Parts: sequence; structure tokens; C-alpha cells
Amino acid sequence: MQFQPALQRATLERRYKRFLADVITEDGQRLTIHCPNTGAMTGCAEPGYEVWYSTSDNAKRKYPNTWELSRTPDHDFIVINTQRANQIAEQAIQQNCLPKLTGYQSLRREVRYGEERSRVDLFLEQHQGGKAECFIEVKSVTLNEHGCGYFPDAVTTRGQKHLRELQAMVAAGYRAALLFVVGHSGINKVKPAAHIDPLYAQLCIQAQQHGVELYALSCQISAQGIEPGEPMTVELPQIGPI
Repeated sequence: MQFQPALQRATLERRYKRFLADVITEDGQRLTIHCPNTGAMTGCAEPGYEVWYSTSDNAKRKYPNTWELSRTPDHDFIVINTQRANQIAEQAIQQNCLPKLTGYQSLRREVRYGEERSRVDLFLEQHQGGKAECFIEVKSVTLNEHGCGYFPDAVTTRGQKHLRELQAMVAAGYRAALLFVVGHSGINKVKPAAHIDPLYAQLCIQAQQHGVELYALSCQISAQGIEPGEPMTVELPQIGPI
């Protein structure tokens, strides 16, 4: 996925009100841009970080510029726009970057499912080898602690619900998968964040035990674009029942 038009570079001054950030452009102007990330963004939004933003031609938008990437002083790129995770996941499946999720002729987005009235990110059907349809929840991972990526970066009742829904789909005879898309170039493995949301971590363990497939995918990130990388290891924590 290439950024079209090209992103513009700035320096982060502050992020505030969850959805806004002030940046200083390369010509010294202060600009308020939209922050498309509702998470804690720990380690992703420090004052002084380099940022790259896109610009919309929609005249109705109050803030036409959108924060896409950060870069740390260690030169690690971070994908700030969480919507990119689904786009990369879809591209990875279409390009056979995730071998166990290949062979399906149809991919649909935002399909309603489950008793808790959810929408699954991706739904695969019509497998050439006769495999069951597959429900896929995609999660964007940017919290980096010593090279390990953790999800979530704050307690997520929504994420807990998704894990229950995926288990129910497996019980109903479908395939179900949780796909962590790693949007931080300094991360080399992924773990559920038991130290942040122990219930979510426990549900990950339970989900895998009940047949939910866990995958992680790295990304190749630059100011020019984001491309799917290689599959990455998902390590489950050693914790007791909650």
C-alpha cells in the first residue's frame, strides 16, 4: 500500500482530546491534525517524535490532515492510523503472506456475526479445498516493550467480546482467527498484554484451547507506504484463571 498523495513530515508537539494532535510543519507552522487512534498510544506519541500526515480533499472535514506514522529517536516507524491494519491484513491474505489463510475465493469486510452483535473485520468463504468459512478479527499492535509487542495497550471490553464471539464461531463449525498486525518496526514478537488486561490475556489462552487460530504479521513501514511483512510469533503468557 503506497501513500497517494505523498505524506508530509512534521514534528509532534502534543496529542490531546484523543483525536487531535498539534504538530510543527517543516516550514515552522503549527498545525492541528486528526489522530485516528483511540488507544493509549504508549510510546507512540512523545513530543518531539517525527510524524507523517496525509491530507484529504474532502472540503467538509474540519481537520483535513490525518496522522499516519510516527518515528522514534531510534528510527523505528510506528503506524498510528489503526485503519491501516485491516488494509494490510487484507493485502497479506490476497498476496498469500499468511499461508494458513489462503485458498479462499471470497473476502468480505465488516460482516455481522455472533450473539453479541459484533462485526468481524474480515470473512473468508468459498475455500478451494473445502475448508470452513473463516472469521478474522484484526488487531493493531504498537505497544513495544523491549522488542515485544503487546495488545491491548489499555483494558478492552470490546476485544474481550470479540474473543468470546470467535470461540462461539468455532463451536458452530466455522474457522475463526485473531490476527495481530504489528505496526511498529521495533517489535519482533507478540504477546497478549496480561499486565494491562489480564482478562483479555486469559481469553486469548482459552480461545486458542477452543480452536481459535492466533496469527501475527509484521509490516514493512516507510514514509512511502506500508507493506505486509513476514508472519511473526504469538507467545501466550503463563497465567492462571481469572
